[in-house]
Amino acid sequence: MANRMILNETSYHGKGAIQQIVHEVKSRGFKKGLVVTDKDLIKFGVAGKVTALLDEAGLPYEIFDEVKANPSVDIIKLGVQRFKDTGADYMIAIGGGSPIDSSKGIGIIINNPEFSDVLSLEGVAPTHQKCVPVIAVPTTAGTAAEVTINYVITNEEKKRKFVCVDVHDVPTVAVVDPDMMSSMPKGLTAATGMDALTHAIEGYITKAAWELTDALHLKAIELISKSLRGAVNNEPAGREGMALGQYVAGMGFSNVGLGVVHSMAHPLSAYYDTPHGIANAVLLPYVMEFNKNYTGEKYREIARAMGVKGVDDMSEAEYRDAAIKAVQQLSKDVGIPEKLSMIGVKEEDLPALSVDAFNDVCTGGNPRDCSPEEILEVYKIAF
Repeated sequence: MANRMILNETSYHGKGAIQQIVHEVKSRGFKKGLVVTDKDLIKFGVAGKVTALLDEAGLPYEIFDEVKANPSVDIIKLGVQRFKDTGADYMIAIGGGSPIDSSKGIGIIINNPEFSDVLSLEGVAPTHQKCVPVIAVPTTAGTAAEVTINYVITNEEKKRKFVCVDVHDVPTVAVVDPDMMSSMPKGLTAATGMDALTHAIEGYITKAAWELTDALHLKAIELISKSLRGAVNNEPAGREGMALGQYVAGMGFSNVGLGVVHSMAHPLSAYYDTPHGIANAVLLPYVMEFNKNYTGEKYREIARAMGVKGVDDMSEAEYRDAAIKAVQQLSKDVGIPEKLSMIGVKEEDLPALSVDAFNDVCTGGNPRDCSPEEILEVYKIAF
């Protein structure tokens, strides 16, 4: 069986990387951009760091800033119309997962109009044309949406998030500049950072994992574990480490999938508008406990990557517990709540949440096969 890797055509990393955007626009012959972002990033001048470069270079663009957290079907449709109305031929997505995911949905539909209902994009959609070119500029260190072939849309009518997996949606260019992340508040830094750790751990233990993605995920776990506490305190080294670590995790999990942590987190965002990173962070240690007997020696390497000493002298049970405890300690250190009841989840919703989680596209990648009833038990323990 052949293992596949899909990444950006080009990516830039490090302080000042956004300076390369003008070069990319000119060298690719783009005529007019649609900047996809949200109102807060406009208000606080974050998006302005990029648009100032476009202005200075005399590159035309218009702004679509209607994106909200957990972008909905209606937002995607609105963005499609805005793209058409402006006469743009490429997009610059500035923000966290929501603006970048929105640009993917917009760009796919522009070039594959038969999916204009948006809902038909769920799962692995049989699109034929590549997405409109996107230059993705993340402002959070967590989703790695700038390098993945996945995006998530919320069906507000049915209160559910659905995952779209499409080899045609990966942004053409990723510009990962830690300076674009420096204005993130502590809470968002912690939540998105734990989201990145979840990507790395789930990608490492998923059924489709293989040697190349294992190497990426272990390096991502190491970088995130070393950097997240510092990033929360807005230390430059922490910001730089998280910017790279979350991207490396995205290189891996985008190509092998995730697991039940994400399956269980998606309904929480759909039901309660829970930030995705918070949902993942709360659930991660509980799902790791659920999966631990189905992971071979991988928890030993997770523990090692997270800085646990003496793992080679530990029994299987000991290093598995050590990996889980290391995740719990990091989560605690950056201020993540320990229980679902602390983030607004309602106990009476758990059965319905379990069914939605079981039906999520990420469930199939979990190392341990599970039923809705087993997922419900994990929800109850985490509650």
